[in-house]
Amino acid sequence: MSMEFDNNLPIYLQIMNRIKREIVTGKLKAGDKIPSVRELAVELQINPNTIQRTFQELEREDVVETRRGLGRYVTSEESKIMTIKKEMAGDLLESFIHGMQELGFSNKDIAAIVVEAVEEESKD
Repeated sequence: MSMEFDNNLPIYLQIMNRIKREIVTGKLKAGDKIPSVRELAVELQINPNTIQRTFQELEREDVVETRRGLGRYVTSEESKIMTIKKEMAGDLLESFIHGMQELGFSNKDIAAIVVEAVEEESKD
């Protein structure tokens, strides 16, 4: 996992979002072991405390679980993974809709554009 970090968002949040994305896209599956703090810190070339904070937040959100003496694993709760996926989709939609409204499109126009784009995409 290599990453380029955005200076406008804390690094631990960027790593959290990346791990969540890997989970919802299936790159990391329910029950998979995730890299250790040390492994990820070396791989991303960042302070281990940042990775530790990332993992603490992921555990707080029940995205990962710690198995004493074994490491950290992706949650095995499929419903939690689906909730994360829906939250991420909601964030994308909110950003898209806001951007389209800034361009002057009405909600009706936005819906029509989306329908047209989905139909075009399904032809491929």
